[in-house]
Amino acid sequence: MKKLFISVAILVGWSLCVNSQDAKEIVRKAYEKSNGNSSYTEMTMKIVRPTYERSISMKAWSLGTKYSMVYITAPAKEKGQVHMKRDKEMWNWQPTINRMIKLPPSMMMQSWMGSDFTNDDLINQASIVNDYTHKILGSENYDNYKCYKIELIPKENSNVVWGKIILLISKDEDFILKSEYFDEDQDLIKTELASEIKILGGKNIPTKFTTIPADKQGNKTIMIMDNIIFDYKLDEAFFTQQNMKKVK
Repeated sequence: MKKLFISVAILVGWSLCVNSQDAKEIVRKAYEKSNGNSSYTEMTMKIVRPTYERSISMKAWSLGTKYSMVYITAPAKEKGQVHMKRDKEMWNWQPTINRMIKLPPSMMMQSWMGSDFTNDDLINQASIVNDYTHKILGSENYDNYKCYKIELIPKENSNVVWGKIILLISKDEDFILKSEYFDEDQDLIKTELASEIKILGGKNIPTKFTTIPADKQGNKTIMIMDNIIFDYKLDEAFFTQQNMKKVK
């Protein structure tokens, strides 16, 4: 009986380990499919509020998980603003006042460009792979796709703001179709929905992302990918404060 108990315990432990590894691999594949090693993207962000709507057009360059740069192309009031991420730092170039700003940690949860995205969303894009433990909760059908339902819990001492994330990832296509973000008290803060799946940049991927805050009725932010080039030729030298002032 003792040997049987030990064998069962070993089997359960092995099963939990496999589940964790499989869950992380599913999340990693889904993240890499939508981001690639490097990319150039043209996109439009639509900010919807109960009393108004506004659109912002932009270009973005990314390299791996540590580097990204966003150049605002419209409207005229914001045109020329540049936002850059280098590892865990975020910089903002404001050409109208000729000022370079490094965002302090206290500003990470502030709204980015008046949208439902935060500065932290731009900084920690890859943290869903590296800074959380992953567990498959089960399967769920969503928007005619069979999906894994995966729970992400932050690792101890990880520098993240979310207390939990729940992802729905399509089993056959590796699409992250739904993301729910919870705070440390396990209250839902926002939901992101991916849709309009089509060929872009040679990949079949979601091209529309709608972010809906849980506590602000009528608010949402829609990000539409207009053009993507994956494996765009870039190196770390592109992501400098000097280049922020010159990029177009």
